[in-house]
Amino acid sequence: MASSDSRVVKVTVVAADGLYKRDFLKLPDPFAVITVDGEQTHSTSVIKKSLNPYWNESFNISVNQNSVLAVQIFDQKKWNKMKNQGFLGVINQKFSDVFSQGLAVGGDEMLTLELKKSNNNEPVSGKLILNISTNFAQGSTSPQSSIEQNLLSVNSDPARSRTNSVSIPPVSSSSAANSTPAGSAAPSVLRAVPATDPALAPLPPGWEQRRDPNGRTYYVDHNNRITQWKRPTMPEDSTIRETQRQQMMNRNLPDATVTASSSSSSTSLGPLAPGWEERRTPEGRTYFVDHNTRTTSWSDPRRAQGSSQTTTTPMNPGQTAAQLVIAQQQAQATLGPLPGGWEMRMTTTGRKYFVDHNSKITTWDDPRLPSSVDTNVPQYKRDFRRKLIYFRSQSAMRPVAGQCHVAVRRSNIFEDAYSEIMRYSPADLKKRLMIKFQGEDGLDYGGLSREFFFLLSHEMFNPQFALFEYSAHDNYTLKINPHSSINPEHLNYFKFIGRVVGLAIFHQRFLDAFFITAFYKMIIRKQITIKDMESVDPEVYKSLQWTLVFRDNSIDGVLDLTFDIEEDKFGEIVSTELKENGKNIAVTDANKEEYVRLICEHRISKTVAAQFQEFLVGFHELIPADLISVYDERELELLIGGIAEIDIDDWKKNTDYRGYTENDEVVKWFWKCVSSFEPEKKARLLQFVTGTSRIPVNGFKDLQGSDGPRRFTIEKLGEVGALPKSHTCFNRIDLPQYKNYDTLVQKLTMAVEETVGFLQE
Repeated sequence: MASSDSRVVKVTVVAADGLYKRDFLKLPDPFAVITVDGEQTHSTSVIKKSLNPYWNESFNISVNQNSVLAVQIFDQKKWNKMKNQGFLGVINQKFSDVFSQGLAVGGDEMLTLELKKSNNNEPVSGKLILNISTNFAQGSTSPQSSIEQNLLSVNSDPARSRTNSVSIPPVSSSSAANSTPAGSAAPSVLRAVPATDPALAPLPPGWEQRRDPNGRTYYVDHNNRITQWKRPTMPEDSTIRETQRQQMMNRNLPDATVTASSSSSSTSLGPLAPGWEERRTPEGRTYFVDHNTRTTSWSDPRRAQGSSQTTTTPMNPGQTAAQLVIAQQQAQATLGPLPGGWEMRMTTTGRKYFVDHNSKITTWDDPRLPSSVDTNVPQYKRDFRRKLIYFRSQSAMRPVAGQCHVAVRRSNIFEDAYSEIMRYSPADLKKRLMIKFQGEDGLDYGGLSREFFFLLSHEMFNPQFALFEYSAHDNYTLKINPHSSINPEHLNYFKFIGRVVGLAIFHQRFLDAFFITAFYKMIIRKQITIKDMESVDPEVYKSLQWTLVFRDNSIDGVLDLTFDIEEDKFGEIVSTELKENGKNIAVTDANKEEYVRLICEHRISKTVAAQFQEFLVGFHELIPADLISVYDERELELLIGGIAEIDIDDWKKNTDYRGYTENDEVVKWFWKCVSSFEPEKKARLLQFVTGTSRIPVNGFKDLQGSDGPRRFTIEKLGEVGALPKSHTCFNRIDLPQYKNYDTLVQKLTMAVEETVGFLQE
């Protein structure tokens, strides 16, 4: 660039998160192509088989106030093979916007940008994380240093390739640009050795000692990114020695650092912003309340700006590792251990990020803390998400290798499912479920199993089978039928139902059923209270409430009650004592609280104790009792049944289009039609396209497909006279380009209400 106001900035492509998976059976090999104003083209290395690639590669670029940075993500497997070259997304960033945010010389800015679609409108997803910095050494190096820098990449990445043309993609084979100082094998096989040698003086800060495959020692200067054979000498600088001494002191005192920083936060950081309040939990942990947005956070808002970047000077690997150890010790002391399968890492600029090896994702958010992305949702959803992360990360909740095949008939799904599921061991049931509906050709990549649990829950909890009955409170919530013994096999069926509920939780499926609150409390072994009686028998609840709650209501000489209860069992009146010799113990003001407690326990739990015990046997074969107890009763209800209410705005917001755009007339007709449906019909449409009428707690953005999260998709496909077709494994509907609104309504309604079964295309 010849502009007089041009400057050199360093653009670091840090990582991408949540890239779109175009191939069902293969993960992409993403790499990034960076251009400024259509020139100065660079490319990153190729990251094999990842939807969350981490590059952390930097490029020095000359820009001016009007320059535009474009970063495109491609799949190297499809480069020059597909028309779209394996396009996975693009971002465009004006440098004027970055400079206007205060990026001065010596500063840097971390950006997290949403990936956008290209002109062909293919769906993309995910975010790109960039760092733009003006803080780096600008100066010429000696000819020998330049040669050595070209001969040995400090990153030692055999897949790294930078070029001024995007006509050739990065390759994974080693090249001359990745040779060692003597031209031997590629740096990817270099063996790192300790940075200090007992026989020699310590290396200067930023230097590292390595050996090539031939055993020769060379030295890497991470500050200037050069290598040399000669060992560098330590400068006689008291400041450096004092810094090293202080780092050694700090390394051994992580707890003291935490204590000091927390104790001085109020005095050194000044007052909180208006509307904020500092509080403490019963355990003594400090948190902060934002009364403006009605949210809470563990992070001090006065530190939020400074904590996002620990340092503006890139650290060498040794410094990064040392800082990471300190950060891990401090976090362990204050927050406890990470959930199973999680790992803390650190960038060269000192920013911490977290890797979830269970779901193979990375995030800036500590899973032990409330996430910044959750601040706009209700508190119960944030709590539920944190518990769910912990719950899914435990070893007992991880699927077992292999497949578990279950074949059922739609017309006899209850008995067929009972025979199939009860013949497997619990270990077999933890394998991937493969549901087969007899007489249908569909393959189960998620959609069939979702419909299986949806249909089975309708049969299993049908009051006609006398295993469950509707509560007296309404005709919606269910409770165990105390007279289920009319079926001599009822206890075996309750064990089967426990297995089914455990299976649904284990395989992340929803059941189309809701139970009384007391049922969930019994699963998590929580104390039953008088409030739980309201959903069992409202009349008894009101009487007990009058007896207990209103202290001025004396029952002495008013109510002729004893510690027994009479019940109707199949036309016979049976008397049951609530305690030993209860029929001879009168209820008085002194013992009425005990009477109310025993009545509640008897009506809610003791009358169905045998049935519920068998249910727990089957349930705990798949879900350990100590893990399920992390939830409360309302969260357990969401875990089992999801959310039934459908938010059309959230549905539209989290929808992808193939062949259509959201502004096409057919798409507008589709959403108009869906909005006009009654709630029951909306649920049937959702079940038609996803296999279940329930949605996750966090809404449509968390819809699950065959291989993880999969957004709802409308694809332009099919003849004008054909019905819409659904692909429940992929949450996709094939919508023909109908000529008018009335035809769309007619075809969609017929597809939802009149079609059943799966076919294989």
